[in-house]
Amino acid sequence: MKEKQQKPNQRPSVAEFLAEEIFSGRYQPGDYVPKEVALCDQFAINRSAVRSDLRQLVDVGIIERISGHGSRVREYSEWNILDPTVTGWMTRYAAPNPKVQREILSFRLDVEPYVAMMAAKRATARDLVAIEEAFEGMGQNMHGDAGPESNRLHSDYDVAFHVAIYKATHNIVWAQLSHILRPSIYLLIKMSNVSATDPEASLERHRQLMEAIRTRRPNEAFRSAQAVLAGTADALGLKPGESVLGSRLELTADGPL
Repeated sequence: MKEKQQKPNQRPSVAEFLAEEIFSGRYQPGDYVPKEVALCDQFAINRSAVRSDLRQLVDVGIIERISGHGSRVREYSEWNILDPTVTGWMTRYAAPNPKVQREILSFRLDVEPYVAMMAAKRATARDLVAIEEAFEGMGQNMHGDAGPESNRLHSDYDVAFHVAIYKATHNIVWAQLSHILRPSIYLLIKMSNVSATDPEASLERHRQLMEAIRTRRPNEAFRSAQAVLAGTADALGLKPGESVLGSRLELTADGPL
């Protein structure tokens, strides 16, 4: 068991420990996590404390209690993936788990081309400045040889770039969703930026997306967003599958059919 830094007089968190084990892939959907008695012994805490922590995982749909058997990890589709606690766990612990990464990537591939298309139709001058400033920050901190701080800043600006596009839709749902999705977007961006073999090409794909939005070309924005995410998939070595929306759509002057 990995040691966790605890605040003074704070008991060990069973929920945090199990979240790390589940998100990292140690326990897969359908697997049973250790029983209450074993967790009591492992963490030297009483049964009511263990049950309280298990309840946190039950409430967000990650595990289910099976009478007489224990607690079982639920399918990914049952997880409340937009809950702030869950997205926090995802950011901290899901990096080694390609299945979770693939689920996030598939969602982004389904959604973000449409978000980019909407941004190309609705972005204001202020939105374009925010997108451009984020893009410039990416370029200034693109090369990892400047150290870990440069890597962190590059990823931060990359996230800001995509969040600014969500906000440029001027749709309150998409704008709010960008805040909720930020941790999961950051997870993929951080991993892909580390493993990218051609950061200049990635930056160019982002530039093309920015230009498509700036010049009010919705169809090009759609395709450019797909290209950016295809680069992310390639850097991560992931194949998102055949169910990606828009992958076979015919684009008209007004958008996808």
